[in-house]
Amino acid sequence: MVYRVGLLGLGTVGTGVVQMLQQPQHPLLQAVEIAAVGVRSLDKPRQVRIPPERLTTNLEQIVSDPEIDAVIELMGGLEPARSLILKAIDHGKPVITANKAVIARHGEEIFQAAAQAGVAVLLEAAVGGGIPIVQALQHSLRASRIQAVWGIVNGTTNFILSQMAQQGSSFAEALAQAQARGYAEADPSADVEGWDAADKIAILAGLAFGVAVPREAIPCEGIRNISSTDIRYAREWGYTFKLLAIAQRAAAQGSETVLDVRVHPTLLPVTHPLANVHGVDNAVWVQGDPLGQVVLAGPGAGQGPTASAVVGDLLTLRAHLQTGAYLPNPLWGFFGRAAALLPLAELESEFYVRVLAQDQPGVMGAIGTCFGRHRVSLESITQKECHQEQAEIVILTHTVREADCRQALAEIQQLPQVAAIPSLFRVLR
Repeated sequence: MVYRVGLLGLGTVGTGVVQMLQQPQHPLLQAVEIAAVGVRSLDKPRQVRIPPERLTTNLEQIVSDPEIDAVIELMGGLEPARSLILKAIDHGKPVITANKAVIARHGEEIFQAAAQAGVAVLLEAAVGGGIPIVQALQHSLRASRIQAVWGIVNGTTNFILSQMAQQGSSFAEALAQAQARGYAEADPSADVEGWDAADKIAILAGLAFGVAVPREAIPCEGIRNISSTDIRYAREWGYTFKLLAIAQRAAAQGSETVLDVRVHPTLLPVTHPLANVHGVDNAVWVQGDPLGQVVLAGPGAGQGPTASAVVGDLLTLRAHLQTGAYLPNPLWGFFGRAAALLPLAELESEFYVRVLAQDQPGVMGAIGTCFGRHRVSLESITQKECHQEQAEIVILTHTVREADCRQALAEIQQLPQVAAIPSLFRVLR
């Protein structure tokens, strides 16, 4: 029996999906037919052959067509993707999506609608490209009590930081290289500001901890302020910079789970498994009880890995339909129970600080006094270099409360000998 799918979007990933379905490598894909493909323009040149009568700009017709069995949404963005997914669900069609933004922001609405309609929404391609992290958290790791999920989940920023560390490039140079290779958009803000990673950690946190994580509440910092100087100093101390998406248990208050969820640049020891993930690769580190530690790593973006994850979801859907087995939505039951998020001010972390100050006696003592006044214990305070009568002072703290560290820095900034505090980054071990 032919299984007819409607495809929304024929960009890079959509083209990869069509190529895989036109040359199926699995018996369950033999009977899959691409019945319709929704595109913005009928005249645009294509890298794959689609019969002209199956191309349409009427995307609503695809999701409501009774002859189409399932919908694959690869458009990206919030609208009209959200409305089309909901309409497909309303017409009883399972949905496969790679759209992390729409799931992170409208997942509760989408999965509640799917639960009422009794259809599945599958999203392996939304996080980690070719890394099967959604399936892992939903099935393989489900028996353990997950304590933490840390991820390098944005290939663009990982490429930029890798170029800065390995080639000595500046941020601007590394970004230009990423754009030239097609890893970064003309407007790279979603990547370099950490917004894309925040979408993905909202989804992973929901899977790992069984609660809804409000995307808009996730603190998010990007990588624009990392300098080659900071990367050099970090290396001297045995650290490397990574943009980490973090979700971990912070505390339990009665029956309420308090989560620490955030995205920001982080100094990681070079011995940490995530420190050795380079280029556009992604990796997710999971710690649980009695699981221990697991790392899933691999290609996190691009046509091949993402299309593979989409078609993998289609295989899952076909297998369950063929056997008649129940296919649960990965986020069913998570919603209606919102996570309480730890305020960033209450976070306890080690910090790396770089201060520019006058090169004169007593400056380091004054800085140390300010830290001590705010209960910030220092592991190291070192004068590194001098430039035109200004010294670079680099500081590593012990584990301290973020609010205390920032109060100390606000006082240090007011010292007459201090010109600037160009760098403040968290350190994880």
